[in-house]
Amino acid sequence: MTKISSLVEKINGGNNPLFHELYGTDETVLKTMADRYAKYMEQYSAAYGSDDVSLFSSPGRTEVGGNHTDHQLGRVLAGAVNLDNIAVAAPNGTNIVRIDSVGFKPFEVDLSDLEIKEFAVTPGNLVRVYAKELKAMGLKVGGFNAIIHGAVPEGSGLSSSASFEVLIGAIFSELFNDGKLDPVDNAKIGQKAEHACHKFCGLMDQTACAVGGFITIDFEDKANPIVKALDFDFATTGYSLVITNTGGSHGGLDKEYNSLPAEMKAVAKELGHDVLRPASIEDVVKSIPAIREKVGDRAILRSIHFQGDNARVVKQVEALEAGNFQGFLGMVIQSGYSSYMYNQNIYVNREPEYQPVALGLALSELVLAGKGAWRVHGGGFAGTIQAFVPNDLLDEYISTLESVYGEGNCHTLFIRSKGSIKLDL
Repeated sequence: MTKISSLVEKINGGNNPLFHELYGTDETVLKTMADRYAKYMEQYSAAYGSDDVSLFSSPGRTEVGGNHTDHQLGRVLAGAVNLDNIAVAAPNGTNIVRIDSVGFKPFEVDLSDLEIKEFAVTPGNLVRVYAKELKAMGLKVGGFNAIIHGAVPEGSGLSSSASFEVLIGAIFSELFNDGKLDPVDNAKIGQKAEHACHKFCGLMDQTACAVGGFITIDFEDKANPIVKALDFDFATTGYSLVITNTGGSHGGLDKEYNSLPAEMKAVAKELGHDVLRPASIEDVVKSIPAIREKVGDRAILRSIHFQGDNARVVKQVEALEAGNFQGFLGMVIQSGYSSYMYNQNIYVNREPEYQPVALGLALSELVLAGKGAWRVHGGGFAGTIQAFVPNDLLDEYISTLESVYGEGNCHTLFIRSKGSIKLDL
């Protein structure tokens, strides 16, 4: 633990090497981030009567390749971004976890009772599963107080929930286990927490948030996913990564999200597998006459998407490592078309008149055709799109999209090297 006054001095208005890694070099942004930490340290002191604390940051993530491939033990290309959740936390010497997450109702978890209270992804349930799994791994848990502030927009496709989950893992790890929790194990517990609450997500979001950097992940071995950092400097490309919030919440869409892995697994089952990874595109195509009536056309189309996007990740990684950025951009567009035509996660079928994601993709193509790339981002159905925008078109692109979706809904991001961490200033 460190005194708040000492932490404020070390942060130095954002002018320190760690802040540069986390938030870039823009002086205004750095000052805003420094003020943000200072504000919530002051709030922590007022709420809990202590000024000995630790600081934590957990990034959001951007999916760059492999849309809905992780839950079929496929491959993804992803990166940690500079929008994050932060926490001011310290042990409280009890068996009670007390968290005040700004903008939400404060809650407590008694670590002597780790049973799920209801099958819903609530912060309390996430803490319970983390504590239970850490104890099963032989690690320690204990009560702590925390103030958490999120700057990863909910429903943005940047995985605010996964960022929160692995933040909890990092707090338990650093406060009670000297940081011994491996980032990939942290991610696995986050996935287990969602599964325990009957939300059957893949593992990409948590892994990208926990590990950090620009990474490719191969989930073929479920127990030991292969995480590889890419040697690629995005800053040299002359492009910006822009995530646009097109509106709409992911809330109430569990049925749509759960249908994606369920339908792919239905096809896999007909092919003698639990998931699609062991099958090939030839296996899927040959099986269509025999399984079409049983699984439905959409399930087959989604399986075709998986096969194409899973293979495409390998080619995207190869293109980036070879410095073939234009080839990479072409594959980003191909991935987007596949999500639209085959995976069908661009809008909700029951609301065909409401298609903000599709409209955003159309506007992106009008501005960027032949010069950039665009695709759905994250889970789909609502929320965000992703675009790689030449810097000389950045103002035009943002003004076009924000004229429809509102000022401030385009986020120009970069890939940060750090995952979910305790700030060692």
